[in-house]
Amino acid sequence: MPHDEQLRTRASLLDRLKDLGNDASWHEFHHTYRDLIFSVARRSGLNEQEANEVVQDTLISVAKKMPEFTYNPAKDSFKGWLLTVTRWRIKDQIEKRARSAKQEQSHSSRAKDDLTTRTSTVERLPDPAGSELAAAWDQEWEAHLLHFALARLKRKVHPQHYQIYHLHVILGQSPREVARALNVSIAQIYLAKHRLSNLVKNELRTLRKTLF
Repeated sequence: MPHDEQLRTRASLLDRLKDLGNDASWHEFHHTYRDLIFSVARRSGLNEQEANEVVQDTLISVAKKMPEFTYNPAKDSFKGWLLTVTRWRIKDQIEKRARSAKQEQSHSSRAKDDLTTRTSTVERLPDPAGSELAAAWDQEWEAHLLHFALARLKRKVHPQHYQIYHLHVILGQSPREVARALNVSIAQIYLAKHRLSNLVKNELRTLRKTLF
């Protein structure tokens, strides 16, 4: 994640991506959205290699669309647009897997059984145009938003306060467990939780207006 002073608004980033030679902006885009796209591809039933191909193909698709792309936040949802691009690349991988299974068909019974298994696997994958993928996208979007918010917060607050928040709120450890692990009082735990919870909300609001 770029430092706060380097953080650009979403509209500014998309505008800079129109210059395909702007390596810094493309690196920023890849760093911000790569894990999101990869996670959704994996949840769609693709293997690691296929998911990595979805990431690369999505970035290529975005690059091709950028010169003519106009972002209007009043009318368009960047989140929805990126989902649409990702959907098509996931669909490409599912179709590629199906074609590969057919090409491997042979006259031996063993190969036929293997093909049946492969075909069945393809048929069980979620429909890229269906609501399951949209739900997965929303969940992963929020998870990655929180991840970035916590990364920003960690740089701003006292290390022990962040440890308290991480153990108690993120990992779900009880106040007694956290107090014992960090040698702090229960009161310190509740105070850190209250303060950092508000800061996390502020970070999430900022990110929703910028890169997400």
